[in-house]
Amino acid sequence: MAKRYVATPEVPSTEIVAQSILLSAIKENIELLTGTRGEPDLASMALARGDLTVEQVGEQEMGAVNTSNTAAPADVASAASAVTVDLLRNDVQILANDVFRTRQALDLLIRNLTGV
Repeated sequence: MAKRYVATPEVPSTEIVAQSILLSAIKENIELLTGTRGEPDLASMALARGDLTVEQVGEQEMGAVNTSNTAAPADVASAASAVTVDLLRNDVQILANDVFRTRQALDLLIRNLTGV
């Protein structure tokens, strides 16, 4: 959605001095916020809702790490089974995927906010 702004008219010189100062300040601020004042870097220009494109991150897939062997093994026989290690590896991969998608969404938001 494109932003639309109406040109701000010049402040009449017949106004009372206090009103003229106030209206001039309001006019300048509006021009800065809308990017119509000619500020070279547009640092004061406002962002409108339509300027941002943000992806929803969605729900995190991983809730908890699956492991049935929480004690450190005393010997090789009591070490975690291959199934438990595979479950843990899968959980870590799911977490890595969640973090990747979250980073993508955050990067998109930062690009929108910085204009890069």
